Amino acid sequence: MKNFSNEINSTDVRPMAVAGQFYPDEGDELKTMLDRFFADATVGKSKGTVQALIVPHAGYIFSGGVAAGAFARVPREKRYDNIFLIGPSHHVFIDGASVCTAFSYYQTPLGMVPVNKQTCDELLRHDCFCYKPEAHDREHCLEVQLPFLQYRLDEVSPIVPVIIGTQDIHKLEKIAEALKPYFNEHNLFVISSDFSHYPSYDDAIIADKRTGEGVESGNLRCFVDALAENEEKHYRNLVTSACGQSAIAVLLLLSQNEPTLAIRHLEYANSGDSPYGGHDQVVGYHAFVMERVGGFSLNESEKAALLRLARHTIAARLGMTSRPAEDIPASLTRRCGAFVTLTEHGRLRGCIGHFGEDMPLCDVVRKMAEEAAFEDPRFSPLNKEELDDIRIEISVLTPLKKIADESEFCLHRDGIYIRKGGRGGTFLPQVADEVNWTKEEFLGHCSQDKAGLGWDGWRNAELYTYRAIIFHE
Repeated sequence: MKNFSNEINSTDVRPMAVAGQFYPDEGDELKTMLDRFFADATVGKSKGTVQALIVPHAGYIFSGGVAAGAFARVPREKRYDNIFLIGPSHHVFIDGASVCTAFSYYQTPLGMVPVNKQTCDELLRHDCFCYKPEAHDREHCLEVQLPFLQYRLDEVSPIVPVIIGTQDIHKLEKIAEALKPYFNEHNLFVISSDFSHYPSYDDAIIADKRTGEGVESGNLRCFVDALAENEEKHYRNLVTSACGQSAIAVLLLLSQNEPTLAIRHLEYANSGDSPYGGHDQVVGYHAFVMERVGGFSLNESEKAALLRLARHTIAARLGMTSRPAEDIPASLTRRCGAFVTLTEHGRLRGCIGHFGEDMPLCDVVRKMAEEAAFEDPRFSPLNKEELDDIRIEISVLTPLKKIADESEFCLHRDGIYIRKGGRGGTFLPQVADEVNWTKEEFLGHCSQDKAGLGWDGWRNAELYTYRAIIFHE
């Protein structure tokens, strides 16, 4: 690790705020503690490229081992353009997020960590971001992650320190939108959050399991539902199920509709597991890794090209254009399935899809756009007067995966395809976001309404799941 301490002006350094409290303030003692944490960390086989971590931010004697289990997943030699550190504000209210632009370095007992001030300044161009000094001066949730990065990485890439101080979903969506261009394999996102605060040891295990499953679903609604269910249980002394819930929500917003991303749970403990903690009131700690596991992905320009292709196909069928369609990028000739959905003033106007990998994606989109507009038997053919009011949504599908039973199906994340004999039917993943059904109701409606197999027909039918890259005009 590189030490910049002899090269920079002290006024350009964010000094340590919680050294000696949350972690040792002497470098040798801190390194010895980290040696132990990483030696004990269980590192299984990587399933893909690490995109993000969710790690706790309590005192190291309570949560350091859990955090190390996540940081150990990051390749030691990896270099990033940025490491985004995102956590909650423990001291001040922020109507959005604060990104620290005042310093070029953060200090720890292990040396200096550079800040990418250019990226910080880019974020400030968005109205959901500001710089609020008091949000960073005493805040521990980002600082405590730095020694882990310094210990694990041969050289720490520049950080972007972000503190979120709101739970307003519309503001969180704007924050995610601003961060989205950076959410790729060139950057690492470290989300800082503890979980249950102050229930009993036994209640924490139950509540944290529910919250953890919500996170692992990768779906924001599942996560929010888990938080709400914990609140409804009225666990004694439970103040929050996740102090960094807004930061986690932003990560889930960033990763939605990206089927190549998968979240895995790594570690769990609570403060009662430490010899320094009691069991009457505890704090819970989870660690997760989000990985890019390969497969098909689309960038924004490719999504836009497919949407233009779908609209052009429909307009050409209506005789509203005679010009040829634009050239299709070679990347869109990969063979995979897709659905095209048309809505008019928010109401379904047509939806047709094609499973399988027997046609190039661009041809599937052309064909499904035309069939959704003119051949969906539930609707009359589209006419010229309607086209301007039509919104087009495309769902590009991953290959079907056969599952043994419903336990392998994750509501909101997966689409379901039910097949028996010559009958079959499907619900796209986003259908779960439009209804308030349980998993069994979702399967029952698909079996009954789509496959024609009756309410319980799915129980002895073949079940397949898939994911979808979903985008619209």
